[in-house]
Amino acid sequence: MLSSLGNAINALLEENGGQWGIYLEDLQTNEVWGKGQDDRFYAASVIKVPIMSAVFAEAYAGKFALDDKLTLRNEDRVGGAGILQHMTPGTKWSIYDLTTLMIIQSDNTATNMLIDLVGSEAIRSVMSKTGMANSQFYNKLMIVPAELEGYNEVTAADLGSHLRHLATGNIVSYNSCLHMINIMKKQQHRDRIPYHLPDPDGEVIGMLPKWELANKTGTVTRTSHDIGVLYIGNHTVTICLLSKNIDTVPANRVMAQIGRMVYDLYAK
Repeated sequence: MLSSLGNAINALLEENGGQWGIYLEDLQTNEVWGKGQDDRFYAASVIKVPIMSAVFAEAYAGKFALDDKLTLRNEDRVGGAGILQHMTPGTKWSIYDLTTLMIIQSDNTATNMLIDLVGSEAIRSVMSKTGMANSQFYNKLMIVPAELEGYNEVTAADLGSHLRHLATGNIVSYNSCLHMINIMKKQQHRDRIPYHLPDPDGEVIGMLPKWELANKTGTVTRTSHDIGVLYIGNHTVTICLLSKNIDTVPANRVMAQIGRMVYDLYAK
């Protein structure tokens, strides 16, 4: 099924330009369609998904509890997305709430607090265990070290592998994966993959939604990403869309159109 989208996606990319890494996988049939799926892209905020997995892994290992609280320090606060940069230093936030803010608001301050908590090796370990062989993690967000060791980089195929592990309960534990997918379903940045999808709510109160999406976006200058697990009826499809050298508005438009193509294919 997914291969039937190839010509339309290629035409869309040709029309809009930029460089793209795309990985689509049907988790029921294991069918995969990709383009540039092994090319490396600057990770931006999609790196926050494996960071979340590392947090849950360390909690599962007994290093801390998810309801333990961390204190926001003035030196923790960084710019970009999120509310914590505007909050009062000295306030306490649970690790679970920080993880939620990192994903659904892409909060950079929360992210850096969690990186400090688990350490770089825990993040690299969970990336390795989920098959992210061509990706790398080095740095906190919105902070550029004077001695730069390397950049946070990802590929669409690697992110697809990580999402597959998440959606099939193969990171940390089944319960941990359930919590992580539910956090991603609360995503507030919905201007890409799901933008052209129909209203998910049924006409009658209490109906099952037409679709659900557990996703995470990432954005820096002329780099726009969206990765997620799209649930349509009995079908589950991972969609990983990475772009560079294209402005945000046309990149978002392309991602929204690909999201609609996938939806229409399975909604039939």
